[in-house]
Amino acid sequence: MAEPAGEAAHAAPPADGVSEEASASAAARPRGFRLLGEDKSVHQALGGGKAADVLLWKDKKISAAVIGGATVLWVLFEVVDYHFLTLMSHVLIGVLAILFLWSKATIFIKKSPPDIPEVKISEDLAVNVALALRTDINQALHLLWEIALGHDLMKFLGVIVALWVLSEIGSLCDFLTLFYVVVLMLHTVPILYHKYQDKVDHFAGKAHVELSRQYSVLDAKVLSKIPRGPAKDKKQN
Repeated sequence: MAEPAGEAAHAAPPADGVSEEASASAAARPRGFRLLGEDKSVHQALGGGKAADVLLWKDKKISAAVIGGATVLWVLFEVVDYHFLTLMSHVLIGVLAILFLWSKATIFIKKSPPDIPEVKISEDLAVNVALALRTDINQALHLLWEIALGHDLMKFLGVIVALWVLSEIGSLCDFLTLFYVVVLMLHTVPILYHKYQDKVDHFAGKAHVELSRQYSVLDAKVLSKIPRGPAKDKKQN
């Protein structure tokens, strides 16, 4: 006898365990303000690929290797005061000398030379990187274009504040230290937010309500009285 359709559907295994787990986790969370959106997980917000796995420490060996490598570079350049060109030259001298002597030694000991693969950048990789950079650069240029024409006052204020914060940070530390701090934050903030997402969203919701209220007052008293640029659909006239 054939099983009822409902039981058959209930017995069928899930097609995507990860998606079902993420959906169940999202459904279990209480409704309210969400920094990443109602149905978007931290893993999805980070791109959902291998990079997201590294930032969320799903592959602990790679994540630890990235942190360790960044720490070694920071110590070499900032603490030991090594220079980049000097470091790269010394590393290449050591690697090439070892491989050259190893290849020559195999002739005397009558063994096959080391199998060193030829490293090439594929055309697909170069095209994909170029397309990704093109998209990001065009988005940044479009944002600057909108700000220059006075279309969006909030974007203008946001960019001005962001550039001011960057200038203040730049006056406190150099680029390498800033890069190292960013690497550390990328490997700590997402995993901490993933762990304490409900608490963070709760306080973020309160802050969002208060900021929205303050912005409404500012818009009514100041921003609404500032002349705006021409609308997009009228720029051709």
